[in-house]
Amino acid sequence: MKKNKAIFLDRDGVINKAILKLGKPHAPLYLNKLKVLPYVKRSMNMLRDQGYLLIVITNQPDVARGRANFNEIELINKYLTKKLPIFKIFTCYHDKYHKCFCRKPLPGSILNAVSKYNINIKESYMVGDRWSDIEAGKKAGCKTIFIDYHYKERQPKFYDFKSKSLLEASKIIINNNKNAKY
Repeated sequence: MKKNKAIFLDRDGVINKAILKLGKPHAPLYLNKLKVLPYVKRSMNMLRDQGYLLIVITNQPDVARGRANFNEIELINKYLTKKLPIFKIFTCYHDKYHKCFCRKPLPGSILNAVSKYNINIKESYMVGDRWSDIEAGKKAGCKTIFIDYHYKERQPKFYDFKSKSLLEASKIIINNNKNAKY
């Protein structure tokens, strides 16, 4: 059976605009604060048309911290799934102190998707705007693309590609696959 290939996407900062506070990105806590970034739908359609499953991997610790409502975060996820060609969203609601394997930078959510949807991790990519996204992708064994917004926080040390947007990342993936030898 042929394995699937996937693009694992962080949500906040990759698909929708992150809310910056003192130079650090935060998730929108309400649907009315959600703003999908420019060219995201086009980028995702390009990747889907190349045969990729589009899987969102997102940490939403504000629920565990009592700052966000679980139902509101689920509403945001459902809205994005309805409006964009997202195959599946994996959400970790734990805080870092829970030491949960599904919380990035650990690769649990990615590995769960790999197992559940028969994904070839070597043909897959993790696209993220924070060090924890890139580290999760590296630990899972996929290629990584860092969207660099110059946040005032820890930056990833190792990534395969760097871009300024999901559109640019999509073009990198498509061009990289044209050069791939299978």
